[in-house]
Amino acid sequence: MAEGRGRVVAAATDGACSGNPGPGGWGALLRFEDGSVEEFGGHAPDTTNNRMELQAALEVLQRLQQLPRHPDLTLRTDSKYLIDGLGSWIKGWKRKGWKTAAGKPVLNQDLWKALDAARLDDVPLSYVKGHSGDPDNERVDRIAVAFSHNAQPNLTRKQGATEAAPEAPSEVAPKPLLQLLSRLELADRLAQGGYSLSLLELAQLVEKPLKQLETKAESWIWRDWTVQSQAEGRWTLQRREAGSEQS
Repeated sequence: MAEGRGRVVAAATDGACSGNPGPGGWGALLRFEDGSVEEFGGHAPDTTNNRMELQAALEVLQRLQQLPRHPDLTLRTDSKYLIDGLGSWIKGWKRKGWKTAAGKPVLNQDLWKALDAARLDDVPLSYVKGHSGDPDNERVDRIAVAFSHNAQPNLTRKQGATEAAPEAPSEVAPKPLLQLLSRLELADRLAQGGYSLSLLELAQLVEKPLKQLETKAESWIWRDWTVQSQAEGRWTLQRREAGSEQS
């Protein structure tokens, strides 16, 4: 149940495979209006990267059917295979009896058919470049990679609770600390590049409820940065000088 959490404001998915084909994993997360996060994922012993991308999207769409959704919600993915397939190719496949233009059977038909049945008209897919510093994309990538190695990460479940599980053996610091470091590094890159963020993107970065940020109109302080309001509802980060007083 999503009682108390409000609507889903962000969703992200990713898939990973070691060997392609080989052991694979998928990862997904949902963000809610109150700032809480729900993460999930899975493992397949013999699969492909494309199948894991499709499986992740299918799991999220099926979960979203049970939840209230913000009108600006999109499903963010770095898989152009998923976006192109569900957005355009699938129409031709269905006309041709699930055959490609070359007359060959469409690969991964089972997942494409399930995705076609699970799609939500109010949740479009949106592309995000993989490994570009997007915090949600980076997080679902780590979840998918961990599951592909059959080493489940700590997953945030529903009301901010954490499900204890063995960490991937390559990680030498607690997961929350690694996540924080990733967000701080991203904040520095955004500030140095002068990039602007939408309110939803800002909420994801600072991990604050969207409703809380909607009340802010002036500049404010987040950790080592000043968050500055720009035109058209955009926000930028500026590194604060060492020794300046925090608020």
